[in-house]
Amino acid sequence: MAFDLSRRLAAEALGTGLLVATVVGSGIMAESLTKDVALQLLCNTLPTGAILVVLITIFGPVSGAHFNPAVTLAFAGRGDFARGEVAAYVAAQIAGGVLGAILAHAMFDLPLVAFSAKVRTGVPQWIAEGVATFGLLATILGGLRFSAAAIPWLVGLYITAAYWFTASTSFANPAVAIARSFSNTFSGIRPLDLPGFIIAQLAGAALGVAIFGWLFGRDKTKPAKGSGT
Repeated sequence: MAFDLSRRLAAEALGTGLLVATVVGSGIMAESLTKDVALQLLCNTLPTGAILVVLITIFGPVSGAHFNPAVTLAFAGRGDFARGEVAAYVAAQIAGGVLGAILAHAMFDLPLVAFSAKVRTGVPQWIAEGVATFGLLATILGGLRFSAAAIPWLVGLYITAAYWFTASTSFANPAVAIARSFSNTFSGIRPLDLPGFIIAQLAGAALGVAIFGWLFGRDKTKPAKGSGT
């Protein structure tokens, strides 16, 4: 990549932080505006899909716009990302995400850290997270193979849809899941429930790489490169 590691890590931290601030902040706003849970979810969904389009567009050229340890690990497993930089990317994503949750709380005058009590566990939830992350990898790998310029829109639209067709509302991102455990609001998740979500997300990502890496193949006329969410 043309940008040095410090700039790429800053982009990953900023991007993940702004993503989490959007997820948590829009959830807080939704709860303050309506008691209708379906409408709250819609109010949470649309800003998340929209911000992903923006963040991937502006940070993609800098860091690849992963914002997601599952995506970083997937690219490293494919040989499209330097394995020696995986730990730094993941640390930046998690740190940025947690700071994003704190920022959302500050904007709405809530305690800066309030660990979530919202229960999100059980086999259906874990299957949903595996499916959500599997589909996310399909979206990214398909976009890279056939229409790289469309990836911001593809990912934004996929996550918007996945909020509604998955039982878990599609976290599909270990860093975002960890950050959301710091928020006892609409979008939160109990810290106790994180391991099941993260294992399911990583499993879904690995299956996505295996299946769609084979299905889509590679364009051998172009160098491999990473991009994600």
